[in-house]
Amino acid sequence: MSRIGKLPITIPAGVEVKVSDDNVVTVKGALGELSQKVDPEIGVAIEDATITFTRAGESKRLKSFHGLYRSLVNNMVIGVSKGYEIKLELVGVGYRAELLPGNVLDLILGFAHHTFLQIPSEVNVEAVSDKRSNPIVTLKSNDKQLVGQVAAKIRSFRKPEPYKGKGIKFVGEVLRRKAGKAAAK
Repeated sequence: MSRIGKLPITIPAGVEVKVSDDNVVTVKGALGELSQKVDPEIGVAIEDATITFTRAGESKRLKSFHGLYRSLVNNMVIGVSKGYEIKLELVGVGYRAELLPGNVLDLILGFAHHTFLQIPSEVNVEAVSDKRSNPIVTLKSNDKQLVGQVAAKIRSFRKPEPYKGKGIKFVGEVLRRKAGKAAAK
């Protein structure tokens, strides 16, 4: 059996999980509602306060789906109970971030123009710019995949470069730095 797939998911208090006839798992909690279609050959059972996953056969495809759907449903349970948060740090002179009306993020990243990004309504954005510190953009959502995708898109506008470390990085990310040109002797 899949090591990940065979682990049961415990349902925390305040979270409601339902499995429909067409194998769609719906999870409701304090932070919203998420649903995921599960392959028909993967069985989903809810007993007491746990969710277990079983597979119909031993093919490589089913083994990989076993762990995949268990992880997706586990992420949904965590998302509707606790939520997910990603913080991005803008490192560079003059780099700024501002949230405009209509959930549009305005980024100033050293280009000759502003960079605008329409943020999905499911993601809460907060841009904090304090004096003497780098601006920080905080993304919060109950959907792990969506918040990660938005964070990756923001980071792709200006990836951190290895010499001075300028760019957009995750808070706590350790960058591999390179030595610059050797000084003339």
